[in-house]
Amino acid sequence: MTMTPDSPAPIGHSGGTDTPAGGLALAVDFGGTKVESALVDEHGSVVAGTRFREATGPEKDADGLATSVRTAVTATLAALPEGSALVGAGIGAAGPLHEDEGLVSPLNLPAWRRYPLRDLVAGLAPGLPVTLRMDGLCITLAEHWIGAARGYDNVMGMIVSTGIGGGLILGGHTASGPTGNAGHIGHVEVAGFDDPCACGGIGCVEAIASGPNTVAWARAQGWEGATGEDLSAGYAAGDAIAVAAVERSGRALGQAIASATALVDLDIVAIGGGFSQVSPDLFTHIRAATARRAEFSFVTKVVVVPSGLSGDGPLIGAAALVHRAETVA
Repeated sequence: MTMTPDSPAPIGHSGGTDTPAGGLALAVDFGGTKVESALVDEHGSVVAGTRFREATGPEKDADGLATSVRTAVTATLAALPEGSALVGAGIGAAGPLHEDEGLVSPLNLPAWRRYPLRDLVAGLAPGLPVTLRMDGLCITLAEHWIGAARGYDNVMGMIVSTGIGGGLILGGHTASGPTGNAGHIGHVEVAGFDDPCACGGIGCVEAIASGPNTVAWARAQGWEGATGEDLSAGYAAGDAIAVAAVERSGRALGQAIASATALVDLDIVAIGGGFSQVSPDLFTHIRAATARRAEFSFVTKVVVVPSGLSGDGPLIGAAALVHRAETVA
């Protein structure tokens, strides 16, 4: 590995001769239900035996959340293969965040407000450069690198799950804005809905189309299921309320995507997350909503596709902050 005078020294086992040319990135994905940590190589592959997960959740206090991060990251660092070197750490975190200061204030984790997550991880691997970005931006980087958005330079990545997150690559480079929160598509309001959102808005797409909120809407209509998996089964069976709930969520997502495309002229939107798999028809409803902008060909041109990545996507995206640093503005 070529080092310049200004390059950070890689951290690894001494005496090894088999260090990969690109080294390994420590990848951390911190969200509302779990934190995961792993080592990822320069090809975007998670190194076997290095992936660890700990629970987060709103029931944990600030120290409990920090302990979860320490436990996962420490286990990953201990699994560093002999002869390998770490060249950087990337963190994808639920927002909002304060990018320059390395602080996070996850909406659904009230115990952490302006919490120094970047410093927490840096303290576990002294000397390793650490980059923090919003988790939605990391997902977008992963799709752009080895996922469904390869070959496109104007990309939005989305996660539709417990919440809805997103990120932007414009002109081939990430766009995170002055605070690090650009691409927060889950909190764009869409017309025709009045669902209250935890952020204080009315009709935010997350309040309408996330998994738990879609289930809650269906239950309010008299549906008796309890989970996104139940809703998926109900949709497949033709249950009228389940069908209406999935259509409603797809329509809201499509309206938000059309608005985002009108604003920044997107080429492609790649959508992942557990609830995005509720039915393939979700994408049909999304595309139908974007197609309504018939007089704006620059909007209707947007391609909306499922994620090209497995559940490794968030970690791959965090690692891309290191391995694809030239793309990170």
